[in-house]
This record gives sequence, C-alpha cells and structure tokens, in this order.
Amino acid sequence: MSIIVSHLCKMYGTQKAVNDITFSINKGEIVGFLGPNGAGKSTTMKMITGYLKADAGSIEVSGDKLSGNSLSVKKKIGYLPESNPLYFDMYVREYLQFISAVHKIKNPKQAIASVIEITGLTIEANKKIGELSKGYKQRVGLAAALIHDPEVLILDEPTSGLDPNQLAEIREVIKNLGQNKTVLFSSHILQEVQAICDRVIIINKGIIVADDRLSNLQKVSNNLSVVLVAFKEMVAPELFKTISSITLVEQIQKQGWPEASSGSNFKLQTTQPDSVRKQLLELCLDNNLNIVSLHSESNSLEDIFRNLTSMEHNN
Repeated sequence: MSIIVSHLCKMYGTQKAVNDITFSINKGEIVGFLGPNGAGKSTTMKMITGYLKADAGSIEVSGDKLSGNSLSVKKKIGYLPESNPLYFDMYVREYLQFISAVHKIKNPKQAIASVIEITGLTIEANKKIGELSKGYKQRVGLAAALIHDPEVLILDEPTSGLDPNQLAEIREVIKNLGQNKTVLFSSHILQEVQAICDRVIIINKGIIVADDRLSNLQKVSNNLSVVLVAFKEMVAPELFKTISSITLVEQIQKQGWPEASSGSNFKLQTTQPDSVRKQLLELCLDNNLNIVSLHSESNSLEDIFRNLTSMEHNN
C-alpha cells in the first residue's frame, strides 16, 4: 500500500472536521476524493502531507509512518494545495529552480525541462507567474508538485480554473502519472473524476460515506436508477406526484434529445425504473401528452454524490 490512513481524527474546537476515517490506496491507483464544502477533504489531505498534525490515528506513506515533521515521508509526496501559493514576482523557470533547490535535486535543469513539458508550460515558461492566467498558475503548481518525481501525489482541486482544452490536457497528465504513482485528488468537477478515476472516496461531515469502484457504486447506490423523459409539450413537475416510486424529480435542460423546442425534460430517480416507464406511458394517455424520448441509465457520479451527501441521507 502506498497510502494507509487509519482511524484519523482532527478537531477544530468542538467540531470534528475528520471523524475516525480509515482507507488505503495502492500504487498505480488514481482515487477521487469527494465531498461537499467543509466535509473534511482538504483537512485530510493536509494531514497526509504533514502540513497538519492529526489529533488521533496514523498515516503511512510508502512504508514510512508520518510522525511530527518526518522529512522521509514528505520527500515521497508531491502536494498541490487548493490555495496553490506561488511567488507572483518570480518567473516560471526561476520559481521551479527555487523549488528544485529546496528538494536538492541533482540535475535541476533536466527536472525543470521535464515538468515544463509534462504540464504544458513551454509557451509560458519565460513569463512572470503573476502574468499568467489562473489555469497556467495551476500548471505551475502542478509542475512544482512533480519536480522531485514523488511516489505519491496529493492534488487538491488540480483542475480549478482550467478551460475545457486545458482540462483535457491535465486529465491526460494525471492519468499518465497514475500508471506508476499513487494519486489522490479532489475536485468539484465530477465529470473529471468520472473520466479519470475507477475508484472514489466520498466524505461527508468528516465521515467516509462511500469507498468503492465507481462501477460498484453505480450498481448499489440505494438501488436507485435514473429515468430520463422528454415531452413534446410543457409539463409541470406536479404531474409525477401520482407515481409513488419516484424519489426525486428534476427538470433539466436539453441534452441532445430529439424533442420539440417547446417541450420539457425531466430526470426521475426511482428504485423501480420499469414500473415508472409503464406509468409514464399511462399518464400520457390519460393527459393527452406525447413522449418523444424515454430511457433509463445508470446513476452518474453526480447522482451518487447528491444521494450520499444530501441532508435527508444524513438525518
């Protein structure tokens, strides 16, 4: 195991920010770490990297236990914090030279050239960091995390501020790095997590509420399925009140369905998709409505996340 977290706890006053969590991650795994704001993600990541001291529990990274200011553990970790602190008055190469000196890298020129290429900073490498866009500042932070070729990467919101093209590029960088490193990263862009990770850990109110492969979570997340229905006519959500097995009704925007521009689309969550489809057809007959698209699909990561972290689920 590259990361072993056991019974980890952190208190802020009387609040349990992290409440007795345990998980482990193997080398070569890319694991998405998800949760609402204030759930304990960043606090957990800071404890793994040694930036925060845990109140209880233990952390092991690549066979070494983290205790106090254990440099042997910190040398094995590349960390991109959510705030991504940078020296804006330094040039990109100058900053990376400074970081390589901190890590006492033997061949800094080669290391700098390598991370600049990996993170796509070549065209901006001779600019001051303060002159860069937010997306390129994120790349500089990622380059700094990678420069000493760490065994473990802890990335807190690494895709923050990136445009769609940059997202695709950084996604590929993370996927390639995950082939021979251990990667734990958090993101609020759930589509990115779904595209990169096979496994996700979801934390809510300091407690892990899910830790599994995404494919398994889609199957067992409260046995819920999603039914997508598009009507030719405008339909009010109240129409679905007569179908008791529907647990959530959400009106959504067009998603490439062949419905007329005047129609309406709904996402329906249910434990009985076959029954719901049948009852929808009966509703249309009774109310003289026309369905132009009707199909079921597996839970998306967004559906799973909302279900596991909703107030109703935790009360």
